[in-house]
This record gives sequence, structure tokens and C-alpha cells, in this order.
Amino acid sequence: MNLADYLRRQFAYDEWANHEVLKAIRAAGGTNQRSPNERSANERSANERSLQLMSHILAAELVWLERLQQQPQSVPVWPEPDLAQCEAQAAKLGGMWLEFLDLITAGDVSQSITYRNSMGEEWTSTIVDVLTHVVLHSAYHRGQIATHMRANGQTPAYTDFIHGARQGLIKEARI
Repeated sequence: MNLADYLRRQFAYDEWANHEVLKAIRAAGGTNQRSPNERSANERSANERSLQLMSHILAAELVWLERLQQQPQSVPVWPEPDLAQCEAQAAKLGGMWLEFLDLITAGDVSQSITYRNSMGEEWTSTIVDVLTHVVLHSAYHRGQIATHMRANGQTPAYTDFIHGARQGLIKEARI
């Protein structure tokens, strides 16, 4: 497997894992399936924190894609949590990443880009370092969501890469 195929597979995994977490958040009551009065304060808090982290994952993925494309940042890195918005953004984001990967992996991913972070600081990173960061950053926060859900008696998504690969759950990347 060459680097281009490896990166596509990592982003296919990321897309699958994000969708799995969103399903788990919805199943745990991430939407107002019951009125706020019918849910305990702990349950509302647990769902809100999980959704806040998922909103951050998706926003950060979009921000990094915009940085790689040298476009202005269109969303805050910590947006207001909204399950329907997350689901809509996740539905688009996987395809956007694969389109980007189709364009850049034919080139040299060791090229550097210069961008400003959310604090306004200027940095330069290689494209491959940014791509690696995006996948690992998302996995880190999905792990936080799983820990948080489990601590609150909820069932988190099972998003281990090897599980998805063994079960054929990760869409094969276009080659």
C-alpha cells in the first residue's frame, strides 16, 4: 500500500468512526427525544459534553481542510453543539477529505503550508503532518467521548480501527 492509499484508508476510517459516534450520541439521547424535564441533569450534561466534543471534532476537521486549501476559516473550532448540524457536516466532510486527498496525493505531501492557528499564531507544517494530526486529533476526542459516555452509564460507539477493518465496516478508499 502506498502513502496515498494509506491516507485515504485513514480518512475512510475517520469518516466511519465519526458516524458511529454520532449514532451512539443519538441513541443516548443526544437529541430532544424526551423533553429536558424528562431527562436528569446528569443525563443532559453527559449528552451535551459528548455532543460538544463531537462538534469540535467536525469543526476542527473542516478548519484543517480549509487551512490546507489556503481558505479562510469558516467555523469556530468550538461551535455550539447541535446534533443535526453534526450529522449534516459529517455526511459532507468525508467526501470533502477524499476529494482533497485525490488532488494532493499525486503531489508531494512533504510540502509545507503556512497557516494561522485559532489563537492567530502563524505556523508552518508539512501536509502529511497535518493529515496525520487530523486523524489522531479526532481519535483522541472520540476516546474522550467514549470515556465520558461510559462514566455516565451510556454505551459508546466501538470505533477501534482494527474492529472496523476486520468487520469490513471501513469503506474502501477509491484507488
